[in-house]
Amino acid sequence: MRYERTLYPPIEPYETGMLDVGDGHVIYWERCGSPGAKPVVFLHGGPGAGCSAKQRQQFDPDLYDILLFDQRGCGRSTPLACLENNTTWDIVADMERLRELCGHRKWQVFGGSWGSTLGLAYAQTHPDRVSELILRGIFLSRQSELDWLTKFGASEFYPDGWDAFAGAIPEAERTDLMSAYHRRLTDDDAGVQEAAAAAWNRWECQTLTLQPDEAMVEECATGANSVANARIEAHYFLHSCFLEESQLLKNAERLKDIPCVIVQGRHDCCTPPAAAWALKQAWPEAELQIVADGGHLFTEPGITDGLICASDRFAGKNC
Repeated sequence: MRYERTLYPPIEPYETGMLDVGDGHVIYWERCGSPGAKPVVFLHGGPGAGCSAKQRQQFDPDLYDILLFDQRGCGRSTPLACLENNTTWDIVADMERLRELCGHRKWQVFGGSWGSTLGLAYAQTHPDRVSELILRGIFLSRQSELDWLTKFGASEFYPDGWDAFAGAIPEAERTDLMSAYHRRLTDDDAGVQEAAAAAWNRWECQTLTLQPDEAMVEECATGANSVANARIEAHYFLHSCFLEESQLLKNAERLKDIPCVIVQGRHDCCTPPAAAWALKQAWPEAELQIVADGGHLFTEPGITDGLICASDRFAGKNC
């Protein structure tokens, strides 16, 4: 399929800083685009991935004042890979601190994958602070979604990758791979952590794109942020992302007055479309776009097109 919209050209921040949010954590933040323009906060995935320069390009820099930040333990935030005082609700509180730092009364919330989870949690906690939501690759942190990646589901689509993921753990521990990986990712031996992180990230990253991208998979597995990503993700997954079962669906009524666009890949094997569909049923006011040839990542053409159109439209620009 052919799509018209692509990412905006690369931009650099006009301001950066470090915010001490307490509990021993200091958060990196940056602002891009035009000061005083329409405010938006971008929420990265993972949990644990950190922000990248390309993520700034999902917004027209002339129309948006864009805040990106590395969540606790991620990217340029310190201490790196720290799990203490690192929960969904800690990050929700950090977002409010950042909103106040920027001086915004309301802002648009834009997040994909784990960023969609965090965006929903924030909007349900502070609906009066959210002007719009743009969400991609919905992840609601239900047990069925956690099991999809770590027990059964994605394993049926990527049996070769699954064998390598499970095979990195001794057979006696394979009935609970999440716990087995968590033990290794919190081991005192850095070498044990690195090996577990490489196997964990390599498995997950194979599920992210419709077309194979071996270079991206290898960067996920062994890049500079690989241990932080895997450690924090396993920590969150082991605790169901600090959410009650189906909490985000049960509280969807709190979102009914917030305009929302959901962009979901039909062939997303990391966060399958069933979660986006369940959210749409609980929140009929939301606009759900299922991209027929889309996977999980925002850089896939159909996903990019849907996200850029949504961010343009909410800024008053024709799509």
